Amino acid sequence: MNSVLKIGELAAHSGLTVRALHHYDSIGLLTPSARADSGYRLYNRDDVERLHKIQALRKFGMSLADIATFLASPDAPFAGVVSQQIAALDQQIAQASALRGQLSRLQQQMDGDSNPELQDWLDALEQMKLYEQYFTPEELRRLPFWQQEARRNARWRALIGDVRSLMAQGVPADSEQASRLSQQWMEMLEQDTGANPEFARRMTAMMEQDARARRQPVISEDMQQYVGIAFHERKMALYAKYLKEAQMRHLRANSRNRQHEWIALFIKVHRQMEDGIAPEHPSTQALAREWMALFRARAGDSPEVQAKIRHAHEQEPELLRGTWVNADTLAYIRRAVAACEDV
Repeated sequence: MNSVLKIGELAAHSGLTVRALHHYDSIGLLTPSARADSGYRLYNRDDVERLHKIQALRKFGMSLADIATFLASPDAPFAGVVSQQIAALDQQIAQASALRGQLSRLQQQMDGDSNPELQDWLDALEQMKLYEQYFTPEELRRLPFWQQEARRNARWRALIGDVRSLMAQGVPADSEQASRLSQQWMEMLEQDTGANPEFARRMTAMMEQDARARRQPVISEDMQQYVGIAFHERKMALYAKYLKEAQMRHLRANSRNRQHEWIALFIKVHRQMEDGIAPEHPSTQALAREWMALFRARAGDSPEVQAKIRHAHEQEPELLRGTWVNADTLAYIRRAVAACEDV
């Protein structure tokens, strides 16, 4: 076997698309060690080893950005990730055991003189189908919250308790305390959905339609609104450092409009990037035009204001944290916009 592989050969062996490998290269996650005289990317043994780790970590639920950070460490605890996966499997076994126990009780009731109560059937249905109706088995394995350890559940319980305390005390959502907690809340939520906006959307739908899926203590609609307002006010305070008063009034009036369209667009762009489709591709350019239309509706038509908002994103990394959009996403869209202008 050759000591190096061309990109097509590596794609065939790994099950990835050539576009995905191009994307990994463009973001610096997997850069080929050499190039042929003809320009072909060439991957050696070390490159293939790195790709193996990347693919393993992806299956464990890590985002590409987190994988890059993880692999950049000279003493990255790869064995620790395997241990976490074993713990996740243990949890799945426990869940399967609980379901088996529930079904055994139903069977005993049916074989005996009594019929199962309605609640018995509902409990069994809930355990079997609640998550599966929103996520495929592979997606569930990629969701960090599905495999989270006890300490993460404890962090959520503590955070929910802190937010509930502020609300009970009548602390306004635009206070500094609420602002800090909302930022923590959104960043944890982003992390627990694998930084995937589609997973976040489906999780929201599941929580809204299946109240019994909510982990205790229950996150009420009022609490969600409180956190949403606090998070929005935190972002507005950061933008205010760069915009004039009149410009801020326009941004405030329009920043929460068309949220469903923005979320749907985030999902499409995320898929495009995950599939390794180039920013210059016509389908990406179409998404870029949709992005710019929504951006103008939010920021206005003034090039000055648009430039200030872009500058704010560059100077204030926190503006993107907890939004399911990162610097790579914006760079991808900007390249696509530039490609549109060159046409």
